[in-house]
Amino acid sequence: MVIKSVSLETVCGYTSRLPENPCMEVAFAGKSNVGKSSLINGLMNRKSLARTSSQPGKTQTINYYNVNDQVYLVDLPGYGYAKVSQAEKEKWGKLIERYLHGSKQLRAVFLLVDIRHEPSENDRQMYEWICYNGFEPIIIATKLDKLKRSQAAKHVKMVKDGLKVRPGTVVIPFSAETKQGREEIWALIDGMLEEQEEDAGECPAQVCAHAAQTVKT
Repeated sequence: MVIKSVSLETVCGYTSRLPENPCMEVAFAGKSNVGKSSLINGLMNRKSLARTSSQPGKTQTINYYNVNDQVYLVDLPGYGYAKVSQAEKEKWGKLIERYLHGSKQLRAVFLLVDIRHEPSENDRQMYEWICYNGFEPIIIATKLDKLKRSQAAKHVKMVKDGLKVRPGTVVIPFSAETKQGREEIWALIDGMLEEQEEDAGECPAQVCAHAAQTVKT
């Protein structure tokens, strides 16, 4: 996809109503320090639209990034941050669950895990939870640049085994530094957009434009 326009369009907190977006959504879930903001910035060719922080647990909202009026990249709150209270963790969990159940445009969920380490219990629970909610997670193994090239295949296998992924699950190694994996992720999203275009009989951009015009009039 050629990135022509991007914007942070909607931010939803615990009590916010989920937006009824006219375009397809793809969501990104992962631990607080897994590099979710860096991935989203890399996908959008922006340095700081999605805020990165040395302080894990900062993302406490669902953030909707509109790309080309074609697709929304949806950044879900990070999980597994130990210094956050249990009550706060439960709020985040309910917010994510409400999104997974309530979004009418959600097409795919990307689950980010750190390629350097065996998936944590939180990672395994999130994988199973996403599956339970009716989605087949696409795994993005982040921080690839922290490994030697010869170690990559071994660590991808470690991620698959640690999550006990279902047969056919896609695992994409990704580096925020080199952008390796970016094209593979966009190829998957572009494929989803093409399928939606065939189903709808018109391109996603036209659908968005028509919806925007309806709102204006």
